Amino acid sequence: MKSDYSRDIFKQLEETMKRLDKMESTLENTKIKHKIEIGHLNDKIASLEKENAALKIENTRLKDDNERLRRIINNDSTNSSLPPSSDEKPAKAANEFNHRNKTKKKQGAQKGHKGTTLTKTKVKEQIEKGAYDVKIKEIGKRSEHYVTRYVLDLQTRPVATEVRIYADENGKYNIPKEYNSEVTYGDTIKALSVLLYSEGVVANDRIAEVINAISNNTLNISSGTVYNFCASFSTLSEESRKQIENDLLNSVVLYTDGTVVTENGKQAIIRNVSNKQSVMYTALENKKISAMKASVLWSEFLGVFVHDHETALYHFGTDHGECNVHLERYLMKNSEESKNSWSNDMIHFLSGINHAKKKRIAEGDTAFTKEQLDSYSKRYNEILKSGYEQNKKTKGKYAKSEEKKLLNRLKKYKKNHLLFAYKFEVEYSNNMSERDLRKCKNREKMSGGFRTSKGREMFCNILSIIETLKRRKMNIIENIMRIFQKDPAIF
Repeated sequence: MKSDYSRDIFKQLEETMKRLDKMESTLENTKIKHKIEIGHLNDKIASLEKENAALKIENTRLKDDNERLRRIINNDSTNSSLPPSSDEKPAKAANEFNHRNKTKKKQGAQKGHKGTTLTKTKVKEQIEKGAYDVKIKEIGKRSEHYVTRYVLDLQTRPVATEVRIYADENGKYNIPKEYNSEVTYGDTIKALSVLLYSEGVVANDRIAEVINAISNNTLNISSGTVYNFCASFSTLSEESRKQIENDLLNSVVLYTDGTVVTENGKQAIIRNVSNKQSVMYTALENKKISAMKASVLWSEFLGVFVHDHETALYHFGTDHGECNVHLERYLMKNSEESKNSWSNDMIHFLSGINHAKKKRIAEGDTAFTKEQLDSYSKRYNEILKSGYEQNKKTKGKYAKSEEKKLLNRLKKYKKNHLLFAYKFEVEYSNNMSERDLRKCKNREKMSGGFRTSKGREMFCNILSIIETLKRRKMNIIENIMRIFQKDPAIF
């Protein structure tokens, strides 16, 4: 009996041991499985952490790119050196980032402003000078009492001049070179073609169409003929251009700027140099120092160059004034991007000096006092110091970087930005030269660029003459005709 009980107990223990062995085996397998799963999870976590780090780097790069692109997109003529012609987006709201104080004055000409309306007195003056041909039209019954009115118009009817060349005593006809052809075009037509080409910025075929329309299609001028007129004028104007060049070289201050144009699908440069009475345009291959050294206007000039921070120009002349209107655009841009106040302070400061200078000149003064100049210099430094402090807190990688560059530029070129205050003969800006280049951009827009370097050079030669005539208020048509008549120098 006892033996049977012992066997049962032993059997139960044996079964229990088997179950325990099985459970232990299962548990071990579970542990191994969990270790494998934990290993997989750790690998996945490591992979995700690596991917997250890469995404953080990419996100930072995208933020930087976005900021950079936003800065580029927001650039226009009001806050950068871009010309107004490049503006495609709607204009900014009036007075936005405008440093001028608002006034209660109405828009347009102010009371007392002298307009340009023609008067009978002005017309009579022109008649006395012989500028107008006069004919009389009568209304009503003729008597001693009448009032006058003037109607100004142009004669557009073609005129044929019969040139009679008589034989000499030997029966030979000494025909001047300009009359070798049986029919030639007169100087008025040539002058009008040159004027439309330069001042009107009209294509050669359109010029031909206009002149033919005026003549009721009796002149039969072609676009090739128009081009020949312009090419001839360019060559004949050499002596007059030398006079312009001499005037510029003898100046105390010159203003210069350059613009990129297209020539046969590639980029080329037109650069101008100007003062208050002369303008010279030069076709260059690039903006490099070597290109400018080839021209006497830069290599031989010994005065002050005013420009828009073109560092290559610092190799020429004896002193340099920075264009502060261009600087104002950069400062406005910084105000938009950084939200810092120092750049607006600098705009108000510099424009305030310019206003004070104009007032001084109006009062007959030729310079600021030493005390005033010292105070201007001190205030300039104070604004810069404030700018560097504000820059430490500027958000945005590119905004912070560009602001720092602007501050460093202002610090390094302080003398050049303030030169207009130290020398009254130096203007506040380079706007004169910048305006002179607009014709070049208009020409490119109209024609799509220049086909050859010869064409670009011809345009520069013609424009130098026309714009100088305008500067000096000289009769444009008359003096173009003088050049065609081989007058060696019209200035």
